[in-house]
Amino acid sequence: MNTIQTKQRVEYQDIRAIYTSGCKQKSDFKIGLEYERLPVSFTSNLAVDYYSKFGICNFLRTFAKYENWDYITDDFNIIGLKQGHDTITLEPGCQIELSIEPQKTIHDLEQKVDALNKALTPILEKTGIRLLNYGVSPVSTHKNIKLIPKKRYELMAKYLWGILSDVMMRETAGIQGTFDFSSEEDAMRKLKISNMLSPFITAMFANSPIRGGVDTGYKSFRALSWLNTDNERCGFCNKLQDDFSFDDYISYVMETPVIFINRENGPININGKINFKEFMISGYDGYDATLEDYLLQANLCFPDVRLRNFVELRNHDCGSKQTPYAILAIYKGVLHNSSAMSEIEELFKDARFSDFSELRYNVPKSALNAKFCRHFVKDYAKEILYIAEKSLIEQNCGDEKYLDYIKEYTLYNLTPADIIIKNWYGLWNKNIDKLIQFVS
Repeated sequence: MNTIQTKQRVEYQDIRAIYTSGCKQKSDFKIGLEYERLPVSFTSNLAVDYYSKFGICNFLRTFAKYENWDYITDDFNIIGLKQGHDTITLEPGCQIELSIEPQKTIHDLEQKVDALNKALTPILEKTGIRLLNYGVSPVSTHKNIKLIPKKRYELMAKYLWGILSDVMMRETAGIQGTFDFSSEEDAMRKLKISNMLSPFITAMFANSPIRGGVDTGYKSFRALSWLNTDNERCGFCNKLQDDFSFDDYISYVMETPVIFINRENGPININGKINFKEFMISGYDGYDATLEDYLLQANLCFPDVRLRNFVELRNHDCGSKQTPYAILAIYKGVLHNSSAMSEIEELFKDARFSDFSELRYNVPKSALNAKFCRHFVKDYAKEILYIAEKSLIEQNCGDEKYLDYIKEYTLYNLTPADIIIKNWYGLWNKNIDKLIQFVS
């Protein structure tokens, strides 16, 4: 990220510069990917812990040794690895996240992920770990998954007040994509359209019905957990208004309660006693707000679509190896083509913010069969796919091939979760081993 760094008391113009620095020429647009997966034991299918002989810490040590990656640490504990601009990091419950340096094409991202997976495989086998392409822990629940030793996660776990916040932190795995913008107007248009698309894409890629060895009754239990994490910092960051601006997004971040700030001697727990705007004006316990504090605050806001010096799309279940590229292809088809964005705007011209808000709460259970206005999500999903595919063909980039995977589901009114549920009660006879093999 091209962000300004300073240790001085932050001024508003410094914060605004974070977002304006993201404006790029269209020829310089790139796409980023963050890809989380669930590590489980080959022998027990239980979630892998951090400390044991065959735990995640030893896996990271071994991979760093053989592949020459550098440690990322928190108070001397290894919490990830880095090589250049690529990272392998840990989510709170030991979920492994690959964060790939943004690339010009989806194909380039795929090549980098494939190369990294090829390097990971022998180390995973050596340490007895299997990575699951699935949205929620299929066997272990949060009560049996300890947080990794990262101070930030301890403070978050104590603060987040939703009834499923522990599920979100310790059990779930998702896929996130990032897209560039050319101007403030372009950023706001992409933010609005991405918010409109988000519940539909969540529905199309729903892939977390089985949790703790049982059918939850939801097609995306991961999406349900985000609905019950912290309403002050999750969901939509705006009401899809046309006049939304960088300043409005900054105001959203500033009005969110502060969980903690970092200083040289460690984190200072604020525990929501003030919001960031109050912190900027009056300070807290002798501490002034810095730009690093704002960046942390913005990172601790979790809307479905988040604004940085790029637009970040967050609300998708982890799925099969084709899933990340299919998700990116849909968004690229829409967001890299002004005509396609206009078609999406036309598709939803009669929908109100309340319709999208209600849809977010219906999608985790019903996915494509949820109702939106007077139609079903599955009908809109097909139209979204058509718009994206037509746009990708016009872009002459070849990325329309990545839509083939999801077309095999959506065009037949199915999600990955539907196939899992059918097999769960059919061929698998509720055998969790079969599910594990299917999503490995």
